[in-house]
Amino acid sequence: MAKNQENGREREEYFKDRTGTDDARFHAVPHDEQGWAVKKEGQDDPELTTDSRSQAVSEAKRMAEEAGTMAYIHDEDGKIKDQFKYNN
Repeated sequence: MAKNQENGREREEYFKDRTGTDDARFHAVPHDEQGWAVKKEGQDDPELTTDSRSQAVSEAKRMAEEAGTMAYIHDEDGKIKDQFKYNN
């Protein structure tokens, strides 16, 4: 259990370091009951919400490509399923 808490703190710091920077990455994640969202790392509020997973994935990839960063695609359980890296 202590190791999980330590990993959680490290992850929080990792995301916090990227908040508001060009290194922030975009995540397509489950949102609310049956919806999906695109969230930028370190931000609580989504960039976009939708009922469609495919739309969230497309938008996360588009935003990441535009920013020259990465898109992480999560599954219905919230685990990372895929990632895409874009460079400027």
